[in-house]
Amino acid sequence: MNTMTAIKTYNKVRVESGVAAADPHQLILMLFQGALLAIVNAKNGMLRKDIPAKGAAISQAILIIDDGLKASLNKDVGGELAHNLAALYDYMTNRLLTANLKNDEIALDEVARLLKDLKGAWESIRPETTSTSPASPTITRQQAVSTVKTQVVNVQSTISTPLQSATVRHAMSAYGGI
Repeated sequence: MNTMTAIKTYNKVRVESGVAAADPHQLILMLFQGALLAIVNAKNGMLRKDIPAKGAAISQAILIIDDGLKASLNKDVGGELAHNLAALYDYMTNRLLTANLKNDEIALDEVARLLKDLKGAWESIRPETTSTSPASPTITRQQAVSTVKTQVVNVQSTISTPLQSATVRHAMSAYGGI
């Protein structure tokens, strides 16, 4: 077995073991980390002018965002917050498509920044465990809604083309705006 095959096998087993042992909160964190890693790989592919690698990494990021993060939303229980997140995930997907088509590093950086902000917010609402560690800081649902609203408003302020504007207006109209 060559070195690269061994490394890939190790990483696959490590990820599978992590998924099997993870609670739902950790699984969402793993999705955020996977999407961020895919974006880093896409940017590296873009810089190396490796079109297949860039396309595969962006496709992986889109898959994680759509079939992982967005699909995990419970809009019945999550209400406005879940709808805002779904719209934000749609926006991220559209920006990743733009990044792929136009080799737009700025779009990749924007999506990475949004994902990092959401990941940070998700980490801050970690459910308490039965360990004896000090209580972690928590945020209220209202604070979380406020954070997501701010992200959506920030996204709206970066719109530069009529197509982007129409995409966000459509996403916003799906849940009645902020």
